[in-house]
Amino acid sequence: MYGMRSVRLQADVVRPAKAGRYVSVLIVVIVIALTGSACRQDMHDQPKYTPLRSTPFFGDVRSARPLIAGTVAQGQLHEDPFLETGKIGNADATVFPFPVDAAVMARGRERFEIFCTPCHGRTGTGDGMIVQRGYRRPPTYHDDRLRNAPIGHFVDVMANGFGAMPDYSDQVNARDRWAIAAYIRALQLSQHAQLADVPDRERGALR
Repeated sequence: MYGMRSVRLQADVVRPAKAGRYVSVLIVVIVIALTGSACRQDMHDQPKYTPLRSTPFFGDVRSARPLIAGTVAQGQLHEDPFLETGKIGNADATVFPFPVDAAVMARGRERFEIFCTPCHGRTGTGDGMIVQRGYRRPPTYHDDRLRNAPIGHFVDVMANGFGAMPDYSDQVNARDRWAIAAYIRALQLSQHAQLADVPDRERGALR
């Protein structure tokens, strides 16, 4: 009995000690959390001008400053209209502004699958996922009108939009637009190719 009473007394002493340690740890955690939140830097409150806000600092009271004469903003130097617009003069180009090799085709496929497949689908038939969910269906690349369209037409549409399609000039740079157009041509050929279009050394793999 004496031994059991001793154990019970020791337990009664230990429980308050453990509870006290838990309370101490909790208090430390709360203090650290409050201190950390109080020391954060309010980046959203930094001194700045929002668009169209006036300021007495400049003589014209406009915070937005005009471009310096003779300068061009980064990414807005359009020295090659053919590359940028897909047109030669006012007509859609029928040739590419640079050689189309395997690297260009690989880049075109990658960009196409990122930006174009949601609407146009992987094969260009216009059955992309958002079309399946109700978005307006684009024309298939495989009808005669688009199969016979100049290559510059696709570049122009990507740059400026057409119908329900918005422009992608901000998302896809000029060279990538041409790479995508090259891949579209490959898709068109893939759906209308004949055995005579396949090199002799590759025909055995098809039979």
